[in-house]
Formats: sequence, structure tokens, C-alpha cells
Amino acid sequence: MSTTRPYPPGDRGPDPDGPAASASPPAPPTAGPIRQTRRLALIGASGAVPRARDFTREALRDWGWLPAATADHRAAAEDVLLVVSELVTNACLHAEGPEELRVSCNAKVLRLEVVDLGTGTPAPRTPHRAGRPGGHGMFIVQRLCLDWGVVRNVEGSGKTVWAELAAPG
Repeated sequence: MSTTRPYPPGDRGPDPDGPAASASPPAPPTAGPIRQTRRLALIGASGAVPRARDFTREALRDWGWLPAATADHRAAAEDVLLVVSELVTNACLHAEGPEELRVSCNAKVLRLEVVDLGTGTPAPRTPHRAGRPGGHGMFIVQRLCLDWGVVRNVEGSGKTVWAELAAPG
């Protein structure tokens, strides 16, 4: 799912199946408290994609995802690193470069956020053509993630592209 949302990352807004007006604010998208959030400044950084992958790999080590205990855990960590690569590459190619990478994790969900100054909205190419080079990044993000979307910066240009992946079971 790709969405442009008027509310901040982490707030999915009202439940579409719930009542139009609710007495309580919507629940956050991830269950449980966030253990930790890490931030990496990427403004003007050379080698932004490998730096972002290394930074995320270190966070995964600290949070116990790596070294992977099972093939499923290894696949989950590799998916996270691939999504980081795709989001940061997209910001480099289409959005004047990334400003910041944020990685946060709780017991069930890992959330990635890439902040950039671009005005475009990322979307998977439709129709997706697997045999053609390029244009696969957001298709990969869509396939690997529980959810993803875009939040516009209310203070001016730019946006945050976020993606959430399931923590290994």
C-alpha cells in the first residue's frame, strides 16, 4: 500500500472500519513500546546507500536480529537491508538526496523512515515489468513490507517515506 498521509509517521489515522468520530485517538501502528530509534544524518553524504546499510546492520546487531539464529531471521534482516537500500537509493535518484534515515524497532515491527526534500511521490511502476532494468525499488518495498507510505513535511518542501517490516518470529 502506498499512501500520502496528512498525519505524522507512526499514526495511521482513523480506522476506516470504525466510527467516523471517535472519543479516543487512533492506536499507533505498532504494538508495544518502541525499544529504540536510531537516526543517521545523510545530508550531502557520499556513499549514502552503503552508509545507510551499515548503520542499519549495526542497529540490527544491537537489537538481536543479527547474527541470525535461523534462516527466517536471516531472511528478515536481509529484507530490512534491501528496503533501506531501495528507499535511500530512491531519495538519491529522485528527491535531491536523503537528509536522514530513522530506524526504530519494537517486539513486532521494524520501521524505516527516509527524510528528503523532494516533491515527488514514490510509487511502484505500473505495470511492473520484471525483465526491464530499473524501476523496481518501490515494487520491492511494496512486496516486502507490511505497509509503507509518504508523509509530507507540513513546514515546507520534502517528505518522509516510511516502511514497516515484521520482526522475525
